[in-house]
Amino acid sequence: MPLIIRHLGLQDYLTTYKAMKAFVERRDQQSADEIWFLQHRAVFTQGQAGKEDYILAPGNIPVVKTDRGGQVTYHGPGQITAYLLIDLKRLKIGVRDLVTLIEQALVNSLQHWKISASPRADAPGVYVDSGQKIASLGLRIRKGYSYHGLNFNIAMDMEPWQRINSCGLDVEMTQLADLLKPVPSIDQVTDKLAEFLRLGLGYNACQIGDDSLTAYPLKETP
Repeated sequence: MPLIIRHLGLQDYLTTYKAMKAFVERRDQQSADEIWFLQHRAVFTQGQAGKEDYILAPGNIPVVKTDRGGQVTYHGPGQITAYLLIDLKRLKIGVRDLVTLIEQALVNSLQHWKISASPRADAPGVYVDSGQKIASLGLRIRKGYSYHGLNFNIAMDMEPWQRINSCGLDVEMTQLADLLKPVPSIDQVTDKLAEFLRLGLGYNACQIGDDSLTAYPLKETP
């Protein structure tokens, strides 16, 4: 069964969120695993246990409460978002294994461009050697299937990060464009990240899927 990778372009957050939940609700043991790569229009998202006081001054950027783990984060154009829709039981991996392989794929992607980075034992995500955070993680598992995923800052407007206490860590955020000149394109970084995620999940190949969310019934799920 192949891994399906979809490149969805710029998407509204709520539309994608509902599509993820619908996908997980209807999938079964015969459903292929998928990774959705996209960018979101500007939005703050709050994890299940998110604290309201971590949202400092959202201004005109909407705040959406979600069912993922973690605290508050920012999504916007110029940032890679990847949603991992994985059957953990079929791959015989646990949640911690999935988090580790996502972090390692991000570390390997940065290393490809000669940037040293690592995860932190006390807080999911990936941090460059200066201590700044460049990628965030937040997952949800339902019936043994994962959804949500990662954000990887490439070349975005960083001002909105000042409006929140990112992930509740009071950590400074950075992006690839501030660490590397010339900065590679979103597509170049996405391709490299997709390769490392595929290898980490144990897939020898992948299949490129439809680039639209219209194939998914955007029904409400619990």
